Amino acid sequence: MSSTPAAPLGEPPLTGPKTCDASGMIEIHRMFKATFGDAAGLVDGVREGDAAHAGHVAAQLRLVSAALHAHHEGEDARLWDALESRAPACALHVGRMKQQHAVMLGHLSALDEALPAWQRNADAVSAGPVLSALRGINAALTERLPDEEQNIVPVMEHVLTPKDQDWFARHGRAATPKGQAWNMLGAILRAQPDGGAAWMRKNLPFPARLAWQWVGRPRYARFRAALEGRPVA
Repeated sequence: MSSTPAAPLGEPPLTGPKTCDASGMIEIHRMFKATFGDAAGLVDGVREGDAAHAGHVAAQLRLVSAALHAHHEGEDARLWDALESRAPACALHVGRMKQQHAVMLGHLSALDEALPAWQRNADAVSAGPVLSALRGINAALTERLPDEEQNIVPVMEHVLTPKDQDWFARHGRAATPKGQAWNMLGAILRAQPDGGAAWMRKNLPFPARLAWQWVGRPRYARFRAALEGRPVA
């Protein structure tokens, strides 16, 4: 689906000093692109009638769906109004982002609705709506994420504050389903170009990095094996 061409950014806000580092937005975008990008392959990899394997894949899809819902809810709650009030030249971009959110919500809702039947049956009929929703999500991500990274993230770095950033980080963490924190962290790290080493140094204190190495990494490896239908060590 085509979108309205992006209008050039106005000046200001990009002439002033940066008020925050918004690179975390791009890092999270990588996770969405990677996890939804390989989701159809995971669904296709479930053998007919293998409800146990379908359950593992469905859990992954629910995890990343919840994360993307929360990501958009956070933007709707705190980002768009801040941009429009602090950087009025960004209003055209904000309007386009809101339209793209509405499209994505339809695809995510379709995925959420289709997962229970596929998890129970693990057959081609019930997989069809899941795969259709995933195609819609990936098409919407392909349109939306580069647009946001080009036209929204640079403005965020000149108008948001560290307090704003902290709110978004807390909001995202709170949306992670209970018992899925290591799997969420693993998905983020797996999507980064260097395997997540720089992300961990930037975002996690040493004790948390140590906990990942000793506890989180082995658990995530078992989770990935179950997702891919490999023997779980």
